[in-house]
Amino acid sequence: MSAISITSESTEMYLKSIAELETLTSPVAISHLAQRLGISSPSVLEMVKRLATQNLVTHTPYKGVSLTERGRQRAMAVLRRHRLWERFLVDTLHLPWETVHDYACQLEHATAPAVTEALAAFLGNPSACPHGNPIPDAAGTVQPSAAIPLLDLSVGQSARLEHIIFEEAILLEYLARRGFLPGTRLTLEDVAPYQGPLMVRVDGFDHPAALGREIAARVFVVAD
Repeated sequence: MSAISITSESTEMYLKSIAELETLTSPVAISHLAQRLGISSPSVLEMVKRLATQNLVTHTPYKGVSLTERGRQRAMAVLRRHRLWERFLVDTLHLPWETVHDYACQLEHATAPAVTEALAAFLGNPSACPHGNPIPDAAGTVQPSAAIPLLDLSVGQSARLEHIIFEEAILLEYLARRGFLPGTRLTLEDVAPYQGPLMVRVDGFDHPAALGREIAARVFVVAD
């Protein structure tokens, strides 16, 4: 792999991660971006400064980083490719829902625009990936969502699971075994004190599942 492709993939990885984190808060703290990428904060800060010189991000010391319009367009293009590949891998190749994120991470960097649009047409222009996250359209537009974190539900409240953010294989496998799939209905039955777990009953399951608060903050639902 050439130095040019490595640089391009690294840039896309940063822009995509910033875009995902911006759905929660903007600007994105350098420490949060470092945690998401699994890279040290000093290394992330150095890369952010390089991206700023390319007019892909803006960085405000002690506040964080935001995408420029140019950076956002590139980030949305990567997310579009990634989420379309996830749909293809699940819908066409019938790979398990919880395994396709890592495969799509590899494919997203090697897909030309013409292939992306052909893939979208083949799939019928789906609106969401298998994990419920919206697929940006060809112009980079994403439809707004009214979903809230499962963590924000009140005890006794029911909701429909819409999407799961920051997909990781270990997280998706954990949720899949317990029936937490987009479209399923669930009810928050109890919240343990002292930062304890949430007890959540998924429709069709006899017993509630225990979700830690970090996981519950990454599961987004539309409340009744």
